[in-house]
Amino acid sequence: MPVDRVIAAAVELVDEVGPGEFSMRLLAQRLRSSTATLYRHFAGKDEIFVHVVEHVLGEVPRHLPELPDEPTWQDLLGATADALFRTLKEHPNVAALFGDQVPLGPRALAGREAAIGILLAGGFTAEVAAKAYTAVGHYVVGFATQLRAGGTSDEKEENHDLREFYRTLDPARYPATVASAAFLPISLDDEFRFGLQLIVDGLARQLPHAGDRAPRG
Repeated sequence: MPVDRVIAAAVELVDEVGPGEFSMRLLAQRLRSSTATLYRHFAGKDEIFVHVVEHVLGEVPRHLPELPDEPTWQDLLGATADALFRTLKEHPNVAALFGDQVPLGPRALAGREAAIGILLAGGFTAEVAAKAYTAVGHYVVGFATQLRAGGTSDEKEENHDLREFYRTLDPARYPATVASAAFLPISLDDEFRFGLQLIVDGLARQLPHAGDRAPRG
């Protein structure tokens, strides 16, 4: 049985049932095969999960937004992070697998190389570039783990209900919440992009020459 077919089926199964309910037996049923056949190619589901992550990372490039003709490191880093988030939105159950392993496949290594390279080219030291890459990666995956498959309409409804609740609070007791009610709660997409911008803006202060421009006194 072609390995690519097994991995594609595994991605579909993780999307549907999540890593916790995934099993070699269910995968064999999906492929109309046997677990014995699967074990000829893979040691177990943990090895398959490694390939699932690598497969999903291969979808990141098609989510990259259009960039300016001469993009800055901020443009490139933000676009890369956003593309990974968009990819994981299509595979919310796969996001949890990123917390169980350090992706080391060819696509993962290429993505890591590109992201750190962006920061190095932007003038960051190797240490800061490595830390920034890790921080941004964890930020993206952390947000992605909050995604729910097929939950978009439920989220909108819940947000509307919460907004209406905040509006009915006693303004004398909760003045700040009532004043902000029209903007609460923030959608996960908006919260992600707002936080990502804060991270990117904050990283600029880590450039070696940033302190030279900082005001004194």
